[in-house]
Order: sequence, then C-alpha cells, then structure tokens
Amino acid sequence: MSKMIKTFLSFVTAFTLAFALVPTAFADSHTEEEQDIVEIALGNENFSILVSALQRADLVETLQGDGPFTVFAPTNQAFMDLLEALDVTAEELLAQPDLANVLTYHVVPGKVLAGDLTDGLEADTVNGQAVTFDLSGDPMVNDSMIVDTDIEASNGVVHVIDKILVPDNFELQEVDMEEDDVPETGIESSSFLLIGMISAAAAFVFVLVYKPNKQ
Repeated sequence: MSKMIKTFLSFVTAFTLAFALVPTAFADSHTEEEQDIVEIALGNENFSILVSALQRADLVETLQGDGPFTVFAPTNQAFMDLLEALDVTAEELLAQPDLANVLTYHVVPGKVLAGDLTDGLEADTVNGQAVTFDLSGDPMVNDSMIVDTDIEASNGVVHVIDKILVPDNFELQEVDMEEDDVPETGIESSSFLLIGMISAAAAFVFVLVYKPNKQ
C-alpha cells in the first residue's frame, strides 16, 4: 500500500473520530453539571424567541444568577400567537421598551415545583404583580395553560406555558426599527468546537504519518 493511500486512510480515520467525539463532548458538558435556566432555554429550540427576548431585555445574566427562580417559559408558538393578537412583528415586540417588565412577569422568586401549587394560589413575580393559579381543570397560570412542569435547573425550575403572560401595565408602543438590530443567540459556539476538533485531528495525522517518514 502506497504512502499516499496510508496517509489518506489515516486522515479519514482521524476525521471520523473527530465527528464521533463531538456529541460525546457536548453530552459530557451537559451531564456533569446541571444546567442553569438560560442554558435550558438555549438547549430547546422551542424557546428560541424567549432566548432572544431575554438577550434584548438584558436578563440573561440575571437568570444565570444564583436564584433560585421559578420561570414560566412561553414557547415559540405562544410568542407567535401574541404577535398575531397584537398585529406586530417579532422584531417590533422585542424592541418594546416594556419588554423586561413582560418577561419578569414570568419569573417568581424562589423554587416553586408543581407539587407546591394550590388552586387559587397567588404568587408575586419579579415584575411586582402577582399571577394566579387555577388547578380546577387543566393547570393554569392566569389564562395560560401549564403544559410541562418541573424542568429543574441549577438555579431554579422551569415550567412551560402555552401563552404569554401580559401584565396589566403593559402598553404596546411605536418603535423605530434598525435592520441590523438582531440579538445574538450564542448557539453558533458549537461550530467552533467542531472546527477545533477537526484541526486537532489533522495535526495528529501529520505528526503520526509525516514525521516518522522524515526519520
């Protein structure tokens, strides 16, 4: 077998190994430590609009704090339903001056699990206004159904809801939009890890194959 073929096979092996190690690397990083609330949102594509909203409202660092916090996390569909009801675009909604007040209306201080809820319970939110729970049928917080519960995080717990909780003091305002005003998600960081692992594999092949040939 020629040196060229051996080199090619070695590179293919290392390249394949790099791809095989990528999911392992991600699995290790997420299983060794419990994720915080923001990391849980980042890891679920159904929360991508919520993540953008948290970034725009400068609440990411807050929800990465010690807490604990209880977050009622609206899905992308919940945001889309609100956009249709308000007749605005996602960009216009995320540019609202009162965005932070809406988002903090979804956060209750402390860790409140599903088993801690009672029918008629009222809980103060970080916004300052209270939300009310109705457990007489499907579990509800205000007029939003709680569709998933007790997603535990290192700094609290997440419950999934199907409708945006809108506080009484929210007023839709006219906003000036800028085309390049798009929040960063940070998800692209996985690409850099993949590139780094492939580069390392290529260097490994060079050391094993080319260096001995020179001796």
